[in-house]
Amino acid sequence: MGPPAAIPYPNIDPVLVSLGPIQLRWYGLMYLIGLTSAYFLIQHKVARKGLALRKDQIYDMVVYAAFGVFLGGRLGYTLFYNFSYYIGNPLKLLAVWEGGMSFHGGLIGTIIALIWFSRRQGIPAYTIADLAACVTPIGLGFGRLGNFINGELYGRPTDVDWCMVFPTGGPACRHPSQLYEATLEGLTLFAVLWWIDRRPTPPGTLFWTFLTGYGISRLIVELFREPDQHLGFILGPITMGQILSLPMVLVGAVMLILGYSKASPSSSSKGKL
Repeated sequence: MGPPAAIPYPNIDPVLVSLGPIQLRWYGLMYLIGLTSAYFLIQHKVARKGLALRKDQIYDMVVYAAFGVFLGGRLGYTLFYNFSYYIGNPLKLLAVWEGGMSFHGGLIGTIIALIWFSRRQGIPAYTIADLAACVTPIGLGFGRLGNFINGELYGRPTDVDWCMVFPTGGPACRHPSQLYEATLEGLTLFAVLWWIDRRPTPPGTLFWTFLTGYGISRLIVELFREPDQHLGFILGPITMGQILSLPMVLVGAVMLILGYSKASPSSSSKGKL
C-alpha cells in the first residue's frame, strides 16, 4: 500500500499585515469578523422579534461578551490545559499572540459577563442568553478557520484522501480537524439554532440547545483531533476536550427537557422581554 493521498496544506502566512512591531494576524481578524457579524445579526433578530433593546445596548452586550471570551478563554486554558507552565511563567498569561485559548473557559467567562450585563440593564438573562447563543457559532466557525491558518489544533494521523501534512505536525498526514470543527460547531450549529428560532420556544431553549449541540460536536471532533501534546489522553482514549464537553451535553439536555415539560403556550417565546 502506497503513501496516503493528501491535499496540500495551503501554508497561508498567519500574519495578514505587518507594520513594524504591529501585526494583524488572521486569527485576530477571525475574532473581529465573528464579533462584528454577531452585532448585526443580533440587531436583525431584535428587530424581527420586536425586542426592546436599543442599538447601544446591543453594542454593549457584544463588548461584554468579547471581554468574557478573551478573559475566560485565557484563564480557562491556563487552568484546564497548562496550569503548571503558567504558574512557573505568569507573565506568559499576557502573551495571547502565542495562542492558548480554551472554548470552555471562554464560555464560562461569557456567561458571567452576560449575566452581569443583563442585571445591569434589567433584561431577563434568558433573553440575552438566547440572543447570544444564536450568533456564537459564527465566531466559533471563523475561530476554527483561524486555527487552520495557524496550522494548530490539527487532527490525528490518518490515510483518508483529504488528509494534510501540517508544518508543525511532523511528516504524518493528518485529519484537518479544524475544518471539521468549523463545519459542526460553526455552520451546522448555526443552521440548527436559526431553524429552531423560527418556532415558538420556551425561554432558554436556544441557549441550552447551543450548549448541547456544541458538546455533541466537540465529542465527535475529539475522535479525530490530536490531543494536546503536554496532556495526551486523560483517561484511556478520552481527551480533556471530551471531559469538559460531556457535562455540557448532559446539563443542556436535562434543561431542555425541563423547559419543555414546564412550558405552556403562554410561556413560549413571543418576542417580549
